Amino acid sequence: MYEARRRSFGSLAELYDRRRPRYPEALVEDLIGLAGGAGGLRALEVGAGTGKATAQFAARGVRIDAVEPSAAMAELGRRNLSGFEGVTFTNTEFERYPVAAEPYGLVYSAQAWHWIDRARRYELARAMLRPGGVLAAFWNRADWDETPRRDPFDAAYRRHAPELALDSPMRPPSTSVSGWSAWEAEIEVSAGLAHAEIRTYHWQTEYTSREYTELLSTHSDHALLAPERRAALLAEIEREIEARGGHFALAYVTRLCTARAV
Repeated sequence: MYEARRRSFGSLAELYDRRRPRYPEALVEDLIGLAGGAGGLRALEVGAGTGKATAQFAARGVRIDAVEPSAAMAELGRRNLSGFEGVTFTNTEFERYPVAAEPYGLVYSAQAWHWIDRARRYELARAMLRPGGVLAAFWNRADWDETPRRDPFDAAYRRHAPELALDSPMRPPSTSVSGWSAWEAEIEVSAGLAHAEIRTYHWQTEYTSREYTELLSTHSDHALLAPERRAALLAEIEREIEARGGHFALAYVTRLCTARAV
């Protein structure tokens, strides 16, 4: 199941690009600052997808080598970032990407670090970084504690998709932190990395009923539901949002996990 979820995104590339949110601008500014500023900064992006985060860093002058295992997502990322001369997309897995002759000042992963080989990811990242360089992983997560009227959604999941894990990020009242809870402990035992830090950013955005159910469809656990179960779940959630006036304000929490090469 893990591998099926990991490989599910290619078939969803266009929808993913249209519906997945960007990341807080404050996070982008903070991370560039931690890495010494955009001037001359070279970054390696791990699991770049269609370039959602890539565009935010490139717009600030960061030169980026983006690595993405899905051919469909990498091709869409190339098109999305075609206006930036300092951005390249390579269709490969991070675990297979060769160590650069010139090390990077920043290695970052937006919404993808949990898909990287857990036994090797920190070692591989450290090999790509110059001394003092920054490793960063960040995730957007639904903040159900700050989202009112979540109970009808929870009821829909219990009725139509009880097999979805209770810690699924988009299933209320999940408090899933998928990877960041172990960050400090993992950095502590990773050779060549130190100074673990976690920063939190709170924000919200509004969706129409169709936009929200399309967003749900970009999540791998939802995409792999049996078609009839997924259809019933999304239909009930769409009806619930329509009953609220057709719009749904979802609170997000984004956490930025960083460490420094020593």
